[in-house]
Amino acid sequence: MNQPLITDDTVVFGLLTLCLGFIFYTSSRKQGFWKKFYSFVPAILMCYLLPGVMASVGVVSDETSNLYFMASRYLLPAALVLMTLSIDLKAIANLGSKALIMFLTGSLGIIIGGPIAILIVSIFSPETVGGNDFDAIWRGLSTIAGSWIGGGANQAAMFEIFKFNPDRYGEMILVDVVGANIWMAILLLGVGKTKRIDRWLKADASAIESLKEKVTEFTKRITRVPTLNDYLMMLFLAFTAVGIAHFFGGHLSKFLVQSSETISNPKSFLSFLGGNFFWMVVIATFIGVLLSFTKAKNYEGAGASKIGGMFIYILVATIGMKMDLSRVLENPGLLVLGLIWISIHAGLLILVAKLIKAPYFFLAVGSQANVGGAASAPVVAAEFHSSLTSVGVLLAVLGYVVGTGGALLCAYLMEIASKV
Repeated sequence: MNQPLITDDTVVFGLLTLCLGFIFYTSSRKQGFWKKFYSFVPAILMCYLLPGVMASVGVVSDETSNLYFMASRYLLPAALVLMTLSIDLKAIANLGSKALIMFLTGSLGIIIGGPIAILIVSIFSPETVGGNDFDAIWRGLSTIAGSWIGGGANQAAMFEIFKFNPDRYGEMILVDVVGANIWMAILLLGVGKTKRIDRWLKADASAIESLKEKVTEFTKRITRVPTLNDYLMMLFLAFTAVGIAHFFGGHLSKFLVQSSETISNPKSFLSFLGGNFFWMVVIATFIGVLLSFTKAKNYEGAGASKIGGMFIYILVATIGMKMDLSRVLENPGLLVLGLIWISIHAGLLILVAKLIKAPYFFLAVGSQANVGGAASAPVVAAEFHSSLTSVGVLLAVLGYVVGTGGALLCAYLMEIASKV
């Protein structure tokens, strides 16, 4: 691994906030070049790309930084609490079944996409999808299936189950990151064109708009000039919840691992229940939902979701650091396979969305709940509206549930495809 120019996380964090400040300053311009530029490129996509460019030219590196860990473990759960304070569970229930259908379609796209991609690549580059015993490529690709349907815990489970050669595991990580990040960039690009896409899909987004309007109306009704007391109370609510989520999440996952052979076995369907991150997300979201039934809900009027949004943008910048474009050509055959795979996932989502007239929001969040998991699905959902963050979280949690089983099915199909 080449050492980046800057390894001090304090300096790296300063550079990330510099990027965010530059983007939000320029995107607020009302005329001239920047107004035209941001009419085509969403600001959140730039928050994602600029750190990726810095990583690609060797200024910073995700591999030498702990900032993603900090943002995903501290700021993400805090954001989940602050952005679910004003949640309306009844309105979310009124969104209907299309969100679930699109999520399951995304999972199916990953399951069938892997073996189809292997069959396609084997036509022009059979050596790319070959290998014997523990060097067999399908074993390595199973870890990507685990990551793209569930998350890190499911990915680790696939690595344990199929025992892929550890010396080549880095290639799979690269395919995972490049494929997922390129697709996320495309989804974010589409956020700015949501109405146009919905018209093409002939989608009825009235339930989503109703939820957004309801939350917006509530926010306007309780909006006030925030005081220092408001900010400190929101800090108390958010990070006390983070502490509780980590404390009970860590103890609960440890207890479940020690008390259940099924959960402690990485090969088990229920192994995701032993993951700290899974319980941290679940508990933080649950606390946010509980607070929505109390007077704490009124802190939305003091900017609770805006502070949560700020944390989300910092998380986006740290995710962007994972996208090192300089490594794209290290193994072109495998990268082509990964891009074909994610394209099948995307194509199936678009087809089903067109057939059932599902809004673009359900397509984007249903996809990211699979491919990006709990770290990315709320990011994409929040870009549509802060009131929709919880939809992304709930679907991402569902991804953990189906991740191991779906990845196992995908792996067995890929094994068959590699021998055809």
